[in-house]
Amino acid sequence: MLYFYLAVAPLLLYFLIKTKKVMLIFQQNRYNEANYYWRWVYKNIGKELITYDLVFIPLYLISLFSAPTYLFFMYPIVYVIIIFLYVSSVKKEQKKIPLAYTKRVKRLHFTLFLLYGLVCYFLTRKYSENIISLYYLVIALMVYFEFITIYIANIINQPVEKLINKYYWVKAHNSLKNMKGMEVIGITGSYGKTTTKNVISEILNVKYNAFPTPRNFNTVAGLCNTVNNYLDKFNDYFIAEMGANHVHEIGQECKLVEPKYGVLTTIGVAHLETFGSMENIENTKFELIESLPSDGLGILNGDDPIQLNHKIKNDVKIMMIGIDNTDVDCYAKNIRLSYKGTKFDVVFKGDNNSYEFETSLLGKANIYNLLSGILLGKYLGIDIDRLKMGVKNVKPYEHRLQLKKSGDINIIDDAYNSNPVGSKMAAEVLGMMPGTRIIVTPGMIELGEAQDELNKKFGTYIADAKIDEVILVGEKQTKPIYEGLKEKKFNEKNIHVINDVKLAFPLIEKLKGKETYVLLENDLPDLFNE
Repeated sequence: MLYFYLAVAPLLLYFLIKTKKVMLIFQQNRYNEANYYWRWVYKNIGKELITYDLVFIPLYLISLFSAPTYLFFMYPIVYVIIIFLYVSSVKKEQKKIPLAYTKRVKRLHFTLFLLYGLVCYFLTRKYSENIISLYYLVIALMVYFEFITIYIANIINQPVEKLINKYYWVKAHNSLKNMKGMEVIGITGSYGKTTTKNVISEILNVKYNAFPTPRNFNTVAGLCNTVNNYLDKFNDYFIAEMGANHVHEIGQECKLVEPKYGVLTTIGVAHLETFGSMENIENTKFELIESLPSDGLGILNGDDPIQLNHKIKNDVKIMMIGIDNTDVDCYAKNIRLSYKGTKFDVVFKGDNNSYEFETSLLGKANIYNLLSGILLGKYLGIDIDRLKMGVKNVKPYEHRLQLKKSGDINIIDDAYNSNPVGSKMAAEVLGMMPGTRIIVTPGMIELGEAQDELNKKFGTYIADAKIDEVILVGEKQTKPIYEGLKEKKFNEKNIHVINDVKLAFPLIEKLKGKETYVLLENDLPDLFNE
């Protein structure tokens, strides 16, 4: 039996090495929340089934006619070669976000190893060299189907995960109840949540002590983390960004933090694939507004026809912002956009004056985010001069039209989760820049059946913005963008298609001019690599 374990060691080592990549894919697919993981497997079934692991088939057939001593040499040699080939191929792959070794991942690793350990134990409990080929086959099959085994391990862990989540939920909910002097502001929408959160934080902090959720902590787990580890009793306001990718998720977040004020940015097709319909998106986003108490306030976008036509199911006070619609509580006019920033005048309902505001944020769509913060700040008692100061203090958030330098190249970093509204605005912003203008993009995802059409429109927006060079990342994924560019008669010599974003930067060096601006529009997770 000792020889058997020594011979099977390289196969088990291959399993350990392979586990890291499988776990990364599982983590990036949100541990199969809303069937994300299985949808990915379905789309990438070839990647999962056509692998080096298939060598187990000829090995098994050979083992049926071979002596055990021969197998003790054959299996380790073959799997050492497979390990070398696998590691070499993984090194060449794009690696954008490494595996985060969270406590949940560690628990999943433990269960996965336990499953393999139990299988090995029961296989060899009554060890017999007469069926050694069967032992190898079973272990090789488990390694081959590891993308299924990890799902089984996750199911086994579900009761524990639910108990842990419940514990942190109750702890966070009770903590908020005990912070009696603090009020909660909820922010949701398909686009613009994070920028609006930062705008409101900057504005409120000129007078109050306001704390926004860090980074992208916009799920129930993220909100629990924020409350349990960041908030304290000295905060006047907790600004809670609320994200959702399936129905009723906003309602669950509202039950946790119980907001008094709510801001709804824009309702669009983001995550249409998981929501299933625009009606589901609309109803889920409005769960924030419809959870507010009667003495609270909901702020809506008066230029969004979906929000204007929605029948709200509670009696909370509603105020609106707008640009095109001036029959609102707060609107912007005389907008001056430039590559250095934005200036605009604000008019409040019942006030004959207009007030000039200035911001370093780029693009027209960001004015909506600013107006929401301005209107809420005024409602909460902040005077005009302080509102102006707060708006001027707002800086572009990381990966959201963030302008920065990389050597002699100006980078417009808009790599976070591109959407139909934001991508158009980003193209327009790049179009305003002086010098050579280059866009690098893999397109947009999670838009359901509308995805190809929306990416094609994105291609037309790029052409309309008079961008000089287009670098598309992923030939299959960006085909609709290519078609949109061609429809607008964009010069095909200025369209460059690559399958690895790392190849974009040497290409930019060849394409750059004396003054160059490069827009990085979206950066897909590793699981979308072609």
